[in-house]
Amino acid sequence: MSLQLLVSVIGWAGAAALVAAYALVSAKRVAGDGVTFQAMNISGAFALALNSAVNGAWPSAVLNVVWVGIGGVAVFRLARARSQPA
Repeated sequence: MSLQLLVSVIGWAGAAALVAAYALVSAKRVAGDGVTFQAMNISGAFALALNSAVNGAWPSAVLNVVWVGIGGVAVFRLARARSQPA
């Protein structure tokens, strides 16, 4: 498999992860403030950031890096909230 094909597959998988995350939240199958949703967002955004950077689409790459950061902060806060005594 060529590198360009691999990057394209990774990009499409990332796009699918983001669409699936949005669809699952919209259908109330996962919580918008849950780890599953955030993990799907982080992985999808990371994959799209990689694809965008390789293809020189820098605005999209930066946007997706920011998206990964937002998801990371959300997961950190979720983990911290779960470790606090009730």
